[in-house]
Amino acid sequence: MSRATPFQTVRALAAGYGPRVFQVRGWVIAAIVLAPVALVLGVSGLASLQGHPLPPGAALTVFHTILAKVVLPILALIAAPAGIREDLEQRTLPLLLTRPAPAWAMPLGKGLPWFAWGAAWIIAATLGLQILGGDPGQRMGALVGAWWGELAFVALLGLTFKRGTLWAALWLFGWENLVAVFPPFLQRLTFTHYIESLAGSRGHSVSATELLAQAQVSTEPWLALIILILAGLAFWAACGWKLHATPVGLAGAESEG
Repeated sequence: MSRATPFQTVRALAAGYGPRVFQVRGWVIAAIVLAPVALVLGVSGLASLQGHPLPPGAALTVFHTILAKVVLPILALIAAPAGIREDLEQRTLPLLLTRPAPAWAMPLGKGLPWFAWGAAWIIAATLGLQILGGDPGQRMGALVGAWWGELAFVALLGLTFKRGTLWAALWLFGWENLVAVFPPFLQRLTFTHYIESLAGSRGHSVSATELLAQAQVSTEPWLALIILILAGLAFWAACGWKLHATPVGLAGAESEG
């Protein structure tokens, strides 16, 4: 039996693993994305009927403080362990690695269905948020780009550390929220910086009187998108390298025949 190419491996795994996104975990992801937007739109509708419309900045608040800062990290923490990490925990990975295919391409193959599924609901939520105002194109690109990077990042931490999900949560909910006090070069080591650069807006303003507050920097939108895409590819490549080097069953060079 000839060994499959990396492209064939990714395509076969994505096609075979795709139906998993229609199970409970996938619908939980969809609900987490849509629920905040649906709730805000409902409140907005009721407020308008009573003659008290929501303030113009409501869409920005929902986008930055809820979708970008809360929903996106939760999606990554739910979806990322459903790939190779789940195979490790259920001891089914050695069966997968006995196939004549490059092991390093497998994390991406199992991650793509979750990326596509999450991106579809993120786009739907962003379009729904348009009712409150703003440019859906910029917001859509920011969230989908960050989703690509965060999903790969959490997957990598899950393969690198025994408690990778915990470390990912600390990064996404701790480190990311300290961006306002970071020096400019550290701000660029957060997903928040690139989301804000792509969206063309910020979820917070830094006052000169705030303790430890740093000057906020920005990156050109096109460059921010490229960085997120390349970062995601680098994280997936690191996932593949880690899997290839991990002595699990026939992992590593033995698994490739």
